[in-house]
This record gives sequence, structure tokens and C-alpha cells, in this order.
Amino acid sequence: MSPTYGAAGVSLAAAGAIVERLRAAAASTATAEVVGGLGGFAGLYALDKERLLAASTDGVGTKLVLARRAGRLRDAGCDLVAHCVNDVLTTGAEPLFFLDYVAAERLDLEQVAELVEGAAGVCREAGCALLGGETAEMPGVYREGELDFAGTCVGLVQRRDLVDGSRVGEGDVVVGLPSSGLHANGFSLVRQLLGDDDFDADLLLAPTRLYLDDVRRLRSRSDVRALAHITGGGIASNLARVLPTGLGARLDPGAWERPAVFDWLNEQGVAEEEQRRVFNLGIGMCAVVPAHEAARTGYSAIGRVTAALDGVVFED
Repeated sequence: MSPTYGAAGVSLAAAGAIVERLRAAAASTATAEVVGGLGGFAGLYALDKERLLAASTDGVGTKLVLARRAGRLRDAGCDLVAHCVNDVLTTGAEPLFFLDYVAAERLDLEQVAELVEGAAGVCREAGCALLGGETAEMPGVYREGELDFAGTCVGLVQRRDLVDGSRVGEGDVVVGLPSSGLHANGFSLVRQLLGDDDFDADLLLAPTRLYLDDVRRLRSRSDVRALAHITGGGIASNLARVLPTGLGARLDPGAWERPAVFDWLNEQGVAEEEQRRVFNLGIGMCAVVPAHEAARTGYSAIGRVTAALDGVVFED
């Protein structure tokens, strides 16, 4: 049997069920300023009639375990900010500020410093202020040597510039922005594959790509109607989140080149179907644009929106 994410201890189905239960609790707190519902990559809150705040919270996940083993915690700090900023970018917002949270059984000041320094580097690149955060020691909650790193990014978008997928139509083209590798998803499976073996940190731990400049460039060249950040769940499930009801998409998996880390997954026996379900396959962000503008984006056209389909599928 080929290795799977579920066998590594992570159930995507259970995660989805939990989200549905939490959705009702969150909806009960909604005020008149909340724009849209849950399920987007970032939540939206109206400051006034013209401006919206966009906010996203996430963590680095179990990639931290390998980053610590390889002495790459600074890169894990980069992962955190890039991931959260990319979520905010899907709304068309520009990042404003970031807050972080570090927790461990017992804090190692050098490790904390490396994480925060890595985060600060991407914040500077994004023009995003690192306002502060929290550190916590929690013996009895975390095992010896464990640590966790999470954060929140808040951005700002004018209502007229909002990207929400509502204008996506049949025949629009999906273009793919390349990833740097696995980014920060699927590492419970990667760790199971590795066990205690040595590994190529450059191959497996390449930091998450920040798409701020890419999105700015895209929007200057074309009418970007939807943006999907490809995180846990792969391309199909994340792209489906930004398509209007009644529309799906067909993707051509041969339309782009994959980073070498996906060859490594092949060598470890991870089936193509499982890779599609868990990993980004070399596409870290998808944009939906009108067909006649796809060529000018400068990125590979990887699929097309269609009304004759429920969801997103790969056509081999």
C-alpha cells in the first residue's frame, strides 16, 4: 500500500467536519460589518463604506519538526508570514501588520529568536509591520523539545478592488503561479516517509513563496477575478473554494513543471492521486482571468472554468 496522509495521522475529512461545526459558532457572532461568510482564505470586516480589513491566522505545522532537526527555524519563520500574507492577498488586499505566537514545553531563546527573525524578514519584504506577539511555556501540553509557531496577518482592500470570485464565468482561464516546493503542507506524511533518516533540507524545506509581487503584477496586466492560495488539500479543493456555485474547472496536470521534491515523493511511493489530494504539485497560487487575457499574465494556463462540471478535476 502506498503511503497516505491519513496513515500519517491526519484526516482531511475530519478536519472538514470540524470546520462545519465551527462555522455555526462563528456565524453566531457576526455583526453588520462582517462581509461574506466563512470558508474564504481570509475573513473580511468593513471599516467603512469604502474599506475592508482582510485577516488570516495560520501556523507552520509539523514542518517545524524537520526545520528544527535541520537547523532551519529561520526559514520556518519565513513560512509563517508568507503563508498568512498569501491568504490575505487572495482578497486583493495589501498586508498591513502581523502578530505571532510561539509556544513550547520550555522556550529556547535562540530558537524563538530565529523564528521571529525569519518572520521579520518576510514582513520587511511585504511592507508589513510586525506589531508584536506572545511567547508561552506550557509544560504538560507540549512534549520536551517541541514548539509551535502561529500568526495572524491583517490587510486592507478598497471595496472597488475586492477579489472574491463573484465575477468568474464559464470559459475563464486558470493560470498557475509556481511554488518553491512543498511550502508548509503535508509534512506529517513527509516525516513518516523519512523516519529518523537524514534528509536534503534544501529539497524538502524550501520556504513558502511570497506572492505579493506576483499578484500585483497580475492585477496590473489582467482582470483577476479570483485568487486561490494552494495549501492543505491541494489545487483542486482550494481552487473550488473561489469558484461561484454552478461552476467547476478542468485542469491539465501536464501544463506546468513540478519542482524536484515531487520526484522525491514519487520515489517514496506516494501515489499521484494522494499527491493531488495533499500537496500543491508545484502551483502555489491560482488566478482566474478572462481567456483573452491569459497570455499576457506571463504564467502558465493550467485549466479552464466550465459549467458542465461539479468541482475541480484533473484531465490526464
